[in-house]
Amino acid sequence: MQGMVLYHPGPGSGAQLRMERLPDPTPGAGEIALRVTRCAVCHTDLHIISGDLPPHKAPLVPGHQIVGIVERVGPGVTRFVPGDRVGIGWLYDACGRCDACRSRHENLCAQARFTGYDVDGGYAQFALANADFAYRIPGQFTDTDAAPLLCAGVIGYRALRLSGIEPGQRLGLFGFGASAHLVIQVARYWRCETYVFTRSKEHRELGRALGAVWAGGAEDAAPARVHAAIVFAPSGAVVVQALGHLERGGTVAINAIHLDRIPAFDYDRLYWERSLRSVSNITRADAEEFLALAGRIPVQTAATLFPLAEANTALAALRASRVTGAAVLDTEA
Repeated sequence: MQGMVLYHPGPGSGAQLRMERLPDPTPGAGEIALRVTRCAVCHTDLHIISGDLPPHKAPLVPGHQIVGIVERVGPGVTRFVPGDRVGIGWLYDACGRCDACRSRHENLCAQARFTGYDVDGGYAQFALANADFAYRIPGQFTDTDAAPLLCAGVIGYRALRLSGIEPGQRLGLFGFGASAHLVIQVARYWRCETYVFTRSKEHRELGRALGAVWAGGAEDAAPARVHAAIVFAPSGAVVVQALGHLERGGTVAINAIHLDRIPAFDYDRLYWERSLRSVSNITRADAEEFLALAGRIPVQTAATLFPLAEANTALAALRASRVTGAAVLDTEA
């Protein structure tokens, strides 16, 4: 098979992915081997490739928003058979024994492994997955539309719930990329007024098209304070700005796996029982709930397709905020 391989994470040209011929994967006990059809590109991939996150595996095939067709199943697998269409997300597996796992917080498991980080991911023509952490995809979604749902959608849904937003309240979205453009559709389904804060003119236009009642910059004065906010931008300064737009008693949920320094700020921004909380990984329940909800709404995905061989181009476009919606790799092109 062909795959895009990362050898030396870090800034600069040394972090570029290289197309190589790799052995086809063989599923072990509890695993499935799938023919990848699409893999969406995530900001987490950028953080792994740029070395913002400590390396866990090298060489590595990145990618954790995978749609594919089951080719082979390993011993003990009964959930899927060859020919099934499945989705794979960030959480590859968890130990199932620790306090976090037993309390249904497997996203916090210290032994958890992650797709495209601890194990090879979907920037390739084939991939392995743990069958217990694979998902059936609602039939109305194409492979291209489904891929961004598997991380951008699921982690956005978790952030939405952890923000404490209630139906009919005002929600602020800070940064408007792949995850936010899916989250806003759930928020509208819950009858929330949504305010989009982003620097990009194109992203503001997409936010308005998806039903935002207002779109502007984080430094701008919005028409009203929001009851809850989600920060998607990996910027500590934006976190502080989000607090400035928050109602008393509200929560800012930080939907980022990597964040630069949060600058010092006046306590008045946090006072009145405002809260800051991080959002870490996903659970299988998050994925199952969101995929079912996305099918009912139904969520619409804005996606730009890139051939697998142009993964570096897709990553560069994402880094420069030149992607409106989600970037998706076509592994069959």
